[in-house]
Amino acid sequence: MRIGQGGRGAEPDPIDPINQNIDAVVAMHNIAEQQVDNHQRTVESLTAWLGRPQFFYGILVGVSLWMLANSLAPLFGRHTRDDPPFFWLQGAVGLGALLMTTVILITQNRQGKLAERREQLDLQMSLLTEQRTAKIIDLLEELRRDMPSVHNRVDLEAEALTKTVDPHEVLAALETRFEEKDETAAAAQIVTAEIDAAATETQGGVSEAKREKAE
Repeated sequence: MRIGQGGRGAEPDPIDPINQNIDAVVAMHNIAEQQVDNHQRTVESLTAWLGRPQFFYGILVGVSLWMLANSLAPLFGRHTRDDPPFFWLQGAVGLGALLMTTVILITQNRQGKLAERREQLDLQMSLLTEQRTAKIIDLLEELRRDMPSVHNRVDLEAEALTKTVDPHEVLAALETRFEEKDETAAAAQIVTAEIDAAATETQGGVSEAKREKAE
């Protein structure tokens, strides 16, 4: 941040990394919003309106009034439009639930695509950061070896960090670890089942012995 001339207050610094990151995020959001057509925007506006507490209270009030009016209409000599168990109301509720589910799925579909793009961007930035970090460590190690005033020694940890990590190897290692965990859990379940079966058989034998002794 910098102070403007004439005491006009603080003005954003164009080279401030915080402002640059904010501008980048805003630009990405604007580009994503510009790609939304009018139909999608209408559906998402409807989804936002359906998610408000006022809509929930409106449903409760509307359903209660409909049931109360049709239940009390015969007492005042009026014709009921929907006798209990309120088939018209059930049909309207079912149709409304179908429409709301479709609207929410349409909204979640676009949000899921945006979330997937952000995850891919985060993964790419993480890989790039890892590569830059490895390069910095490599340059520091090279500088340390070239400086005569610094004692030259072998740093195995630094050498390991200078190598970039292959995402495919990491994914394969994770899958192998999960498979081993699943196999261990399955084996533990089998052992537990065998122990329970043996305990049940032993208990049955003890009960049989007691019954024979009693006889």
